[in-house]
Amino acid sequence: MQAGGRGHTRWGIVLPFLALPVVALGVLIIGLFLWAWSDDDEAHDGTRQGAAATVPCTEALAFGAAERPATARAHGCTVQRGIDTSYAAVLRMPREDVRGWLRETYPNAPKPRTGGGVCGALCLDVTHEDGLPGTAEAHVVQVRVEYENAETALVRFSAFTM
Repeated sequence: MQAGGRGHTRWGIVLPFLALPVVALGVLIIGLFLWAWSDDDEAHDGTRQGAAATVPCTEALAFGAAERPATARAHGCTVQRGIDTSYAAVLRMPREDVRGWLRETYPNAPKPRTGGGVCGALCLDVTHEDGLPGTAEAHVVQVRVEYENAETALVRFSAFTM
């Protein structure tokens, strides 16, 4: 008869299977940490979600089914994308052309409001329910007009989804 020795264990086979989830979780946590703290190029060129980025003014106006009037200079055109999309543009144009441009662009919209305050000298809010053309990708267009002097109007155009 042989003397009883220690039994042979199978930990050499079981241990790698137990260690695999721990190693995978560790790699996942380290990867998430590095991703969150990374300083990549997207952060500097304004393309991250929610950051304003410069776009051509024709793109900003087209989002709200508008075109730049021939007598207007457009600048400061931006887009912000996140849950919703928001375009903005600033136009400088002759005062006498503003109402005609609004009537031509949004013929079925309500008349622009006047009265100053937050609205400025003239303002217009248009949705698909009250005159925004079906070609507009935006859900709402807001136009705020300030008269800079007797000849010139500063028009702030914004079009956005909700």
